[in-house]
Amino acid sequence: MNFETRNPATGELIEQFDFLTDDQLDQRLYSAEQAAEAWRFSSFAERSKLMHALGNLITERRQQLAETISLEMGKLLTEALGEVDKCALACGYYADNAEAMLQDDLIETPAQRSLVAYEPLGVILAIMPWNFPLWQVFRCLVPAMMAGNGIVLKHAPNVPRCAKLVETLLRDAGAPEGLVSELTISVDQAAKVIADHRINGVAFTGSEGAGRKIGAMAGQHLKKAVLELGGSDPLIVLDDADLEAALDVAMRARFSNAGQICIASKRFLVVPSRITEFTELLVERTQALKTGDPLNPETTLAPMARADLRDQVHQQVQTTIAEGARALTGCHILEGEGYYYAPSVLDNVKLGMTAFNEEIFGPVASIVAVRNEADAVAQANATRFGLGASVWTQDVEKGEAILRQLDVGAGFVNAQVASDIRMPFGGTKASGLGRELGVNGIREFCNSKSVWIA
Repeated sequence: MNFETRNPATGELIEQFDFLTDDQLDQRLYSAEQAAEAWRFSSFAERSKLMHALGNLITERRQQLAETISLEMGKLLTEALGEVDKCALACGYYADNAEAMLQDDLIETPAQRSLVAYEPLGVILAIMPWNFPLWQVFRCLVPAMMAGNGIVLKHAPNVPRCAKLVETLLRDAGAPEGLVSELTISVDQAAKVIADHRINGVAFTGSEGAGRKIGAMAGQHLKKAVLELGGSDPLIVLDDADLEAALDVAMRARFSNAGQICIASKRFLVVPSRITEFTELLVERTQALKTGDPLNPETTLAPMARADLRDQVHQQVQTTIAEGARALTGCHILEGEGYYYAPSVLDNVKLGMTAFNEEIFGPVASIVAVRNEADAVAQANATRFGLGASVWTQDVEKGEAILRQLDVGAGFVNAQVASDIRMPFGGTKASGLGRELGVNGIREFCNSKSVWIA
């Protein structure tokens, strides 16, 4: 058994990687434990120096890193370059701000001195997805390391080259041996790693189903877990919305990264006065997208990452049509080489249909007619997911008031739902537990220790 790299644009097998043996895995965990034990006592100056060196190295190798992303999971090269830049930005941000974020919090009590100290947990197991194969890793890795933790990475099986690049980058930047280790392991081996006494926390980004299993395993062994799972974000278009701006974001949300973004808007909830124009323009723009080689600058819609993922999206679309939705454009697999799915728009999507209830992780937009603002809020919340939401109105106070009624972890008015290194990111309900990024994120894998001096 092994991991393998296939080019999503052609389906061609590029390279295979063998799983670690149990002995090799044990040695890596031993090295990680030893390195993390020393790293926890490192100074913030030392950690910051490493992060700045890492960020500079990422920038130097920007083109190579982006091309590897595109080759392994099919992302447009321009989008992959943006992903790489965001990784470098995170390194610099936490290098400059982590010490202040983890300062002792002084608390007024009857004690002579009392405070909360933030101390590292140890070795964190990062189980990461393929859709942002570098950013998702660095979003976890950078704050965790700046807090004094070590990282072992179990990456998705279709992006092994990206996984190995992470370890190479850290080594070349000067990280202590073993502090960041890539684990090419099976699902069964991953379960054993979660249970291993040398692992002190688990960070997972991926599907809801896998997240439930990993969360259960972590809980069984009393390990802290941060879970960033799926989403079916609403984009609400009100009467006074700037329609062109909303459409720009709607297109990016559904068709960037071939629609394979957990935090992207997937359900477009539109009031009666705007739905006809919104729908017509969305279909027109969707039909203008051009599929092709993601390395070609003229390509505007990338292939999906794997054939099975494309087939699953097609099944969800066909089921939704059978339930009463209308296919306005696309809604079929593109013939030929590679894992391409036609850019698609579904209309008349309603509560109870597959495209409403489930996350469609591909280039498919679902239009939902709502009666008014109150109905938009009700339908936006009528999902088991709660990752993000976007509201479009020129009355920003009203937009914020609506956002405060939505059961989500991140709400945006007149902007695309996105992660920002300065802000906590995560979901509610079935979209996950815990937060990444910002002050909240760096403290997730810390022991908040109460110190009382009488």
